[in-house]
This record gives sequence, C-alpha cells and structure tokens, in this order.
Amino acid sequence: MISGIFDLPWWGYVLFTLAVTHVTIASVTIFLHRHQAHRALDLHPIASHFFRFWLWLTTGMVTKEWAAIHRKHHARCETPEDPHSPQVLGIRKVLLEGAELYRRESLNQETLEKFGHGTPDDWLERNVYARRSTLGIGSMLVLDVVLFGPIGLTIWAVQMAWIPVTAAGIINGIGHYWGYRNFQPEDASANIVPLGIIIGGEELHNNHHAYPSSAKLSSRWFEFDIGWMYIRILEVLGLARVKKVAARVKMEPGKAQCDLQTLQAVLTHRYDVLARYAKSLQRAYAQERSKLASAKNRLSASTVRRLMLADPASLTPPQQERLQSLLTGSKVLATVYNMRQELCAIWARSTASRDQLVKQLEDWCRRAEASGIAALQEFSRNLRCYA
Repeated sequence: MISGIFDLPWWGYVLFTLAVTHVTIASVTIFLHRHQAHRALDLHPIASHFFRFWLWLTTGMVTKEWAAIHRKHHARCETPEDPHSPQVLGIRKVLLEGAELYRRESLNQETLEKFGHGTPDDWLERNVYARRSTLGIGSMLVLDVVLFGPIGLTIWAVQMAWIPVTAAGIINGIGHYWGYRNFQPEDASANIVPLGIIIGGEELHNNHHAYPSSAKLSSRWFEFDIGWMYIRILEVLGLARVKKVAARVKMEPGKAQCDLQTLQAVLTHRYDVLARYAKSLQRAYAQERSKLASAKNRLSASTVRRLMLADPASLTPPQQERLQSLLTGSKVLATVYNMRQELCAIWARSTASRDQLVKQLEDWCRRAEASGIAALQEFSRNLRCYA
C-alpha cells in the first residue's frame, strides 16, 4: 500500500488538519479582511507575502476579488446589490451556496474596478497568484498526498471546504441572521458567539460592522478575538503595525448639557447609542403593552423591536401595516419611535455646522426629558454623558 512520508495515528491527522485550516482562517481575517479590505493595519512584506502564498495554496482566492466583494458587501449591505445577504437571498441560499455567490460576484468586473483598488498588483500577483490560482490548490493536493499518502486526499478536501463553509457560509449567512448584538448598525449583522476562535475572531461580526476599520473585533469584556491576539504578536515581532482600533465608550456622569465633546462622542459611537436606545424602547413597550386596547397590537417584544428599529423602507407592506397599527394604538410608542428617527437624522445632516448639530442634539434631549416617558428621560440623561 502507498504511504506518505509521515505515518501518524488518527488523532495526528486530525490535529494537522485543524492546524493548517486555522492558519488559513488566520490568513483570511488578518491579511484579506483587516489588512487588505479595511486597511486597519499594515503588514511587513514578509508577513504579507506569507499570507498571500498560503492563501494561494489553500484557497486559490485572489486578493483583489476578495477585498472588492467584501467592500461592496459593506457599501450595499442588506440591499439587492449585497453579494451575499441572507436578509435578501434567504439564509438557506447563503449558508449552502455562499461559495457560489462569491464566485459569481468575482466575475463582475464593475465590482472589481469600483471596490478593488489598492490591492497587490506586482509581478507575482499578476502572473502567479491571480493568473494561476488552480496551480496553488493543485500543489497543496500533491503536497498532502506526498506527506500522508491516500489520507492526504481527505486532508486536502477538508482544507478546500474550510473557507467556503466557515466564511462564505457561516459568517456571511448566520452572521447576518442569528446571534446577539452589542451595537445597532443599519444592517442585520450579529455576533455569533463571544469566543472568536474557530473562525479567527470573525464570529464577532456585529462588532465589526459597527467599527469596520478597527483591527480589533472584540468589544465586551467577555469577548475574545484570537485574530487580534495574532496581530499583537506580529506587532511585537515587528511584522505588523495597527492603524486603528475602535474607541472605547466613555461617560462623564452628571453632565447637564450637550457640547462639542458630546456631539463627537455620539457621532463616533452612534451604533452604541442606538443599542442603548433599543433597550429604552423595550422598557417602554414592557410598560405600555398592558395598556394597548387592541390585542393584535400586543406583539412579542422581539417583533416590536424588529419593527421599530428597522429601516422603514426595508419593511414589507404587511409589516408596515402592523407598525402603523402599533404606533396608532400607543402615543408613548409613537413618541419613542419618532424620537429615534429624529435622533438618527441629526448625524445624517452633513451640511449642518458643528454648533448647529450640538444645538439640535441639546434640543432633542430637552424634548425627550419633557416627554414624560421614563425610559426616554433616562436615555436622554445618559446621552448627555457621552464623552
């Protein structure tokens, strides 16, 4: 029987497979995602080329294509132009056919030209990595068989399936469909689990969409981003330089009036602001639910949250009808809903001066505190404390 160079026990093959697939995951999250797509860190040429070479061997993915598709995902998130939104295409489609959706978008030259700027364009990229991508994965197949014999075919197959399943399927699918949310960006991104180990920290997907240019994906004390740990090790070795991480939310207790510092903090942490507002909305609904005259308006808290926090344009006609019925049946909920829309409009007014925005924010706080709604009053007092 033909055997490879190494004859390992069964657990040895498993450990080797887990190790090499983890290197691939680390290459995707550090090089393709945080370095190339978002420019959150700089990599030394040695580290950068290692990641390019390894991805050529284990995925055959082209850097320009990956970065362009991911940037388009952020720019067109949860719209028909999003290359892989489960909110548009359905969770089954993205989860099971995520790799096919990626391949289809990689053939869109408009996407590559518009979003693929700044990616490697040297001789190796043009003539080897991009032009002969199948040569890389073929070389990996030969290497696996030489090292381990026939079992190398299985190891290679797992390597080839790892990114399509974990990144194209799980992150693009489940990461926009199910999980918990620390922040409230306009999309449906969610953190799948707080321990970002198996997929290199990409499990913390909601955190990433709130602060896309941050090299660190963990946010709460109980979250762990193994990709960030690797970046810090590379930084100590002189092989990486972090350019940006998400600023921490700071509060100045007892602050009585909004100023420029408050405005800047609110603009920077607007998704954190909206997450806190969502909790205020839940408290308001919990107090108001028993007062609703119509039983059809006594919806579950999750349904109310989804209807009131969604972009109105994204709601279907039946959902819009349910939302309108809910707001008509409760003056309190209508006030909370309208005040949220007004708050979002403040940071959307790019033509207003800083002083005008501060005045609008202070006016919003005064009206919230004069509303008589306890949850809104408490939120407003906390909003003034952002620093």
